[in-house]
Amino acid sequence: MESPVLEMTDVSVRFDEDLVLEEVNLKIYPKETAVVIGLSGSGKTVLLKTLAGLYHPSKGHVKCYGRDWDDLSVIGRHDLAQKVGMQFQKSALFDDLTAYENVAYPLKEHSRSSKEEIHARVMECLKAVDLEKAKGMLPFEMSGGMKQRLGIARAIALKPEILFMDDPTAGLDPINSDNMADLILALKEEIGSTLVIVTHDLSRAYQFAGRIFFVGSHRVLETGSADETKNHPDPRVQQYLQGRLTGPLTDAGDL
Repeated sequence: MESPVLEMTDVSVRFDEDLVLEEVNLKIYPKETAVVIGLSGSGKTVLLKTLAGLYHPSKGHVKCYGRDWDDLSVIGRHDLAQKVGMQFQKSALFDDLTAYENVAYPLKEHSRSSKEEIHARVMECLKAVDLEKAKGMLPFEMSGGMKQRLGIARAIALKPEILFMDDPTAGLDPINSDNMADLILALKEEIGSTLVIVTHDLSRAYQFAGRIFFVGSHRVLETGSADETKNHPDPRVQQYLQGRLTGPLTDAGDL
């Protein structure tokens, strides 16, 4: 079996006295798609950012390509970050930079590409998300869908081996959400990335998966494929999937 590209071992995450994740163990393998679902505020984004090395666990170990994020030097983290792309929730674009400059930013910071090479890659990324004609626009001039696509273009600029995405279809209507999901899957295949994606939309979760991971009651439970998740016996999973107000999640104070 291939070695995992991402691994959590007995990981807990706290912010001050607030426990967010507890005793998490998971492995994600090359080129697979791992989908993270769960209630709002359950810790999905924290899980994503901890896997990406942006948050430090209070306990346990998080490894990327077998290397513990917390054991790396500044240079080591910088080198490993070149293999990682991140699409943040609500895109987190630089408001004072144009679409072109937003995509160029990671190339300037994390590569030794020439000016000509950066230009070619930026235009390639903008074309991939159908934003070539918007290259001179600032984020405030764009629609929500355009900003989502620009965030994706920036995330894939370095052709990352691992692509983290935090709710990339949030706020989109069903048709544009479906189109965005198709675009993400096509780009994943094109650059051959491992994809870890958080979503609140069950339709998109089933479309993306892969393996699904459910976050609830501070724990992370692997529920399997889309079909396996739909039929999973855990009552917390079924309460979430069926949208019921009463059940173990309510009793545990997760709502």
